[in-house]
Amino acid sequence: MSTGELLSIEPLELKFAFELRKQICCQLQLSNKTDNHVAFKVKTTNPKKYCVRPNTGVVLPRSTCDVVVTMQAQKEAPPDMQCRDKFLLQSVKANDGATAKDITAEMFNKEAGHVVEECKLRVVYVSRPQPPSPVREGSEEGSPPRGSDNGHANAAEFAAAARAFSEGLEAQDKSYEAKALISKLTAEKNTAIQQNNKLRQELELLKRSSSKSGSGVSFMVVVLIGLLGIIMGYIMKKS
Repeated sequence: MSTGELLSIEPLELKFAFELRKQICCQLQLSNKTDNHVAFKVKTTNPKKYCVRPNTGVVLPRSTCDVVVTMQAQKEAPPDMQCRDKFLLQSVKANDGATAKDITAEMFNKEAGHVVEECKLRVVYVSRPQPPSPVREGSEEGSPPRGSDNGHANAAEFAAAARAFSEGLEAQDKSYEAKALISKLTAEKNTAIQQNNKLRQELELLKRSSSKSGSGVSFMVVVLIGLLGIIMGYIMKKS
């Protein structure tokens, strides 16, 4: 803040949040510290780049006045974001009841014997503030989102579910293999039983034939009985 005898000026640096191709505004506040009317005038080293409203005016006794400085949209950013532009704010006592229409260039002429206060203001480019990061619903200030608290638990649950699913697939595969083996053994058993029944029938026929023809077929009967015993033993072993 400038502490001249006539006006207090705040701020002393015109800070613009620089952004390409966009007009940017900065505000000055002039405070009259006297019981007199004070006229002011704002000048700049680059008048084509800035628009000052109002660039001249009168601040009433013990009151304030706001001045808005607008920087025109820029197509290129300056090197290292440094700006050499400057402003000069001049102030001088005015007659009681004076208005902006009464201000003339002669009032600010030091050579004419007028007491003119001057305050130099420099321009500073600042980075545009980043928007705050969104806070997840249900989370409290100063505490991490709920999702991060359960990160490890969710990973463990996923791993356990994957392991259980894999074990289920293995058990299912084993079940299919067991069922296929049982079906195969059952089919072999049924085939052996059918063969056994066929041999029994043939044995009965041979017995009947032997009873009619005598002992000529006794050797064949013994052979068939032996085969029947081997088949029955095989069936019992598979079962």
